[in-house]
Amino acid sequence: MSVDDRRGRGRPRGFQELEALDRAVHVFWEHGYEGASMSELTGAMGINKPSLYAVFGSKEELFRRAVARYRDTYVAYAAATLEQPTAYAVIESYLRAAVDALTSGGHPPGCLSIQGGLSCAPANSGISEFLADYRSAFESTLAQRLARAAREGDLTPGTDTAALARFVVTLGQGLAVHAAAGAGREDLQASVDIALRAVAAVSR
Repeated sequence: MSVDDRRGRGRPRGFQELEALDRAVHVFWEHGYEGASMSELTGAMGINKPSLYAVFGSKEELFRRAVARYRDTYVAYAAATLEQPTAYAVIESYLRAAVDALTSGGHPPGCLSIQGGLSCAPANSGISEFLADYRSAFESTLAQRLARAAREGDLTPGTDTAALARFVVTLGQGLAVHAAAGAGREDLQASVDIALRAVAAVSR
């Protein structure tokens, strides 16, 4: 039996895979991986358990696909910020866009990549590792972009671009945690203002 045949079995009439996946994103975002029950997932997605397993394979595979969907939709801005012409502009664009996304409404507070795995039992340690890898991937990409900026003379000589990227991503994650706790856009942007003063100190 092919994968397509397997995924087609049990699929309800009118099933829209991306729409169901978007709903799963919200459930995982709100409850985390472990907190999201199968009944909550199937109820939100409008399918039954056999259909979920037929289309997505398992709860873990569904979660991984939900995170990929989240990356391509809610945080698609991150990749675009790397196209800014200067290191300062890259960092400012990323942090400002992050605050806007975190406080835009229409979705659970905070960030799926953090909320999804805040508390995982040892049996689900793979989820925490998966999310850590997901977050570090952007940090690595940002570090490469800042290293290019350093080569181009856009940063002061001797700037530790890996540490700068880590600082920026750590701040972004902190903004997500505060947003999940109810912090508003104005307060988060004020924190970005302070961080940008440090960035300005190493920019040329």
